[in-house]
Parts: sequence; C-alpha cells; structure tokens
Amino acid sequence: MVEKSDIKKIEEILNDKKKKSVVMLAPSFVVDFSYPEIVDMLKKLGFDKVVEVTFGAKMINREYHKILKSSKEMKIASVCPGIVELIKKKFPGYKKNLVKVDSPMIAMGKVCKKTYEGYDVVFVSPCGFKKREASNSKYVDHVINYKELEKLLKKYNVLPSSKKIHFDKFYNDYTKIYPVSGGLFKTARLKGIVKKDKAKIKDGLRGVVKILEKKPEKKYQFLDITFCTGGCIGGPSVMSDKSIKKRKKAIKNYLKKAKKENIPEPKKGLIEHAKGISFRNKCF
Repeated sequence: MVEKSDIKKIEEILNDKKKKSVVMLAPSFVVDFSYPEIVDMLKKLGFDKVVEVTFGAKMINREYHKILKSSKEMKIASVCPGIVELIKKKFPGYKKNLVKVDSPMIAMGKVCKKTYEGYDVVFVSPCGFKKREASNSKYVDHVINYKELEKLLKKYNVLPSSKKIHFDKFYNDYTKIYPVSGGLFKTARLKGIVKKDKAKIKDGLRGVVKILEKKPEKKYQFLDITFCTGGCIGGPSVMSDKSIKKRKKAIKNYLKKAKKENIPEPKKGLIEHAKGISFRNKCF
C-alpha cells in the first residue's frame, strides 16, 4: 500500500507562527517512543498541544456498550480502518454488521476540533490505513506515521530531556491497552452483555479472513478483530524490531505507570468534554 505523505504540509504548519496545531498520539507510541519525553519533544518540534487518543477510545467504548447491549445480530468492531476496508472489498455481506461508530482517531479528532477551535489536527499513526481514513474526514487534517515523526525529530535535532510534561488534556488511563489485540473487548465493560464464548478476538489478516469465511454470525455475538498481527502494536509503520510479546509488555508497563501518575484534574478526560458530540458513523 503506497502511503501519501503529509510531512511537508505539517512542517509548513509547524513553521508558521500564525497557525496553531494539536497532535494526537495513539497509545501504541510507547513501542517506539519514551513517555513522557515524547510529549516534551513534540512541543519542542512546534506543536501547541499534545493529546492522546485514549479519551476518544473511552468515548467509543461507551457507544459499543450501548449498541451491544441492545443488538440481536452479530457485530464487528470498526475501530480498525484496515478491517473496514477488508470487509467492504472482500466481504461486503458483512458491512451491515460493522458497528456504526467512529474510530478512536476520528472520535478524538471531533473532541479536538471542538476544544481547540481553529487548530490543525494532526494524528501520529502506526499504519497507513488511518491516513486513508483521515483523508475522508473533516476532523483530522493530517497524519504522519511513526517513521515520519522520527525523521522530523532528527531533522530538527529534537532530543529528549529530563523535563516531565504530561499530555495537555483528555487524560485517560485504562484505554491505553487499546492498541493490543482485544483491547476494545477488555475495556468496554461488556461483562454480562457479551459472554466470552460469544466474542472472538483475532488479529492478523490471515486469521481474520478465515473467521469471516466461516459464517461467524452463527457462533458469535461480537468480533473484535484487527488487521495487523498483535493489533496496532504490529502496524507496518512501527519501527521496533522487538517481538509482539515484548511490544505488548511495553503497553502493559505504560498502563501500570499511568495508573500511578498524579494527573491534575484539568488534564483528565471528562465526559463533559464530549458534550454535544455524536460518535455514531453512518458511512459503513
């Protein structure tokens, strides 16, 4: 898949003193970058605000909870744009089963557009599918991947420091596990709504295709499936050469660290921040 690069446009934004920008990090970033150093580095690079997509994931979880609670047919998670594209092209019969809710990226983009009016919204992604998804949305202006971010940091000689800076706003801890396969099912509080034997968690194209070929609606109530092996931590733009097991451990350690952080109230992701925003998606 050939990816269109937004890196030059983003450089223009960062070098234009009249423009304001907010950058959104997917929690899978800890596989390639250190926290909280990366927050300070992004500020040094020129971004005015730095947030994490975890609050968007939290909002999406609330919608999944409602939908699965009332659904009588099998539902397929639509948080992974790679899966959405796969189903549209190869398994169109299951389009009706896709959960009609935004991805965490788009959800967070909506929140940022409301909160930081007039800012350019940039997303840092572990894969190219999200670039395509963003190009069809008015809520995310530009996307760069981890490799492109690394290039920018090196180009402008941005180095980590001992300065500890938290994300500017929308802090949320438990959805930091989202980029790991099954992260949605584990965090959407579906106990009592979807039994474990009625949910199927699968990652990796080959395994997902096998499931979709075997009429899963006869056996499952919910498919939490992701295109890349391991989930987003296995995205093609992730630079790490560590095993999926070690990448998963990095996410778990990040979650543990987050739970111990003393985050001031204004930086936390509160439901009221999303007041008036609809996270339902009718495009599928």
